[in-house]
Amino acid sequence: MAISPENVRRRLRAEKRFRFYGVAALLSAASALVFLVSTIVSSGHTGFYRTTLKLEFDLDPQRLGIETPYTADTLRDGHYYTAVKHTLYALFPEVTSRAQKRELSKILSPGAALDLRQYVIDHPGQIGQAVSLEVPIASDFDQLYKGNLPRTGRHTRLSEAQMAWFDNLVERGLIEYRFNPGFFTGSDSRYPELAGIGGAITGSLFTLLVCFVLSFPLGIAASLYLEEFAPDNRLTRIIEANINNLAAVPSIIFGLLGLAVLLGFFGLPRGTPLVGGMVLALMTLPTIIISCRSSIRAVSPGVRQGAMALGASPVQVVFHQVLPAALPGTLTGTIIGMAQALGETAPLLMIGMVAFIASVPASPLDSSAALPVQIYLWAESAERGFVEKTAAAIIVIMSFLILMNILAVIIRSRTQTKVE
Repeated sequence: MAISPENVRRRLRAEKRFRFYGVAALLSAASALVFLVSTIVSSGHTGFYRTTLKLEFDLDPQRLGIETPYTADTLRDGHYYTAVKHTLYALFPEVTSRAQKRELSKILSPGAALDLRQYVIDHPGQIGQAVSLEVPIASDFDQLYKGNLPRTGRHTRLSEAQMAWFDNLVERGLIEYRFNPGFFTGSDSRYPELAGIGGAITGSLFTLLVCFVLSFPLGIAASLYLEEFAPDNRLTRIIEANINNLAAVPSIIFGLLGLAVLLGFFGLPRGTPLVGGMVLALMTLPTIIISCRSSIRAVSPGVRQGAMALGASPVQVVFHQVLPAALPGTLTGTIIGMAQALGETAPLLMIGMVAFIASVPASPLDSSAALPVQIYLWAESAERGFVEKTAAAIIVIMSFLILMNILAVIIRSRTQTKVE
């Protein structure tokens, strides 16, 4: 049957429309991604910096309220907050009333006294001398200097006098704006200018370590058994169906399982990376098994046949030939599963990794938060300073996820080259 020219033109128009729809869908997805990333970066890049006030302190032991001998215990009990306030008052001799001094002192962060105390403890030989230190300022003034807090309108929380005093400090060159390494090394705080993600990062690393140690060997062992040694019967098919179903189970179900079994029945410590890693291992295990089984199936039958022809036993064929050939896909699936576990929040909330932890955990048995949980906690806070901290933490976790995916590609390419 001959095709008319009109039918040909109609098909060509339909093909052009299909290509247009495909390009439009790609551009829409790319635009949405660019908008999301740019919004997060624009909101969070200031979170990696902090604003400080440069003050000249007279470390007079009488004014600081410290006594000899200068040990860590005696130096810790000094009147550092009073010393910091009086040093600030000295910059504004015109401020005399108690109400004005109270408003002026709000420029300082509670961390200012902590920094002064830590300096005195670390440098007892400087007692009795004048030193220059940069101390943190309160979150509202930090946000004002960064341009995140309006100077007028109902959203500003500062009085005109406070803004005038702060502007005076800026004009005198006493306000410094620097990169904040404490954001990566410090732990959570109720004050935005002092909060950091060091404790959350450490907790996430401990959690992922426990997850990897449990899920990777178990996943490979289960995959090898199901593909190479298990008989083809009803029990095996039921196990395979359950593994596939578990990969689609919502993560909060695994959290409920950890809450009921690991915490309720076995009595493991609540809110620790150990329990969090065990729960995430249960969630990641189906992904590793599925990816490993797919990689094992993709191994050429000639590899098995050649090894068997040379006299290798079935176990030797599996561990010396099949497993190395399936390792690239297995590692890729494992890293992707670990990246998914890194971003999970719901199961960690269920096992108690949502508490306020003001210290960096030293082991998987210490109470800890995780990076996604820390983001969740900061996002709930009403303080404006936590908005940029939340976005900055999201940038960090996105960077981790990108690095893990790049690592998966690199490992896959290198292991494939070695196998070939």
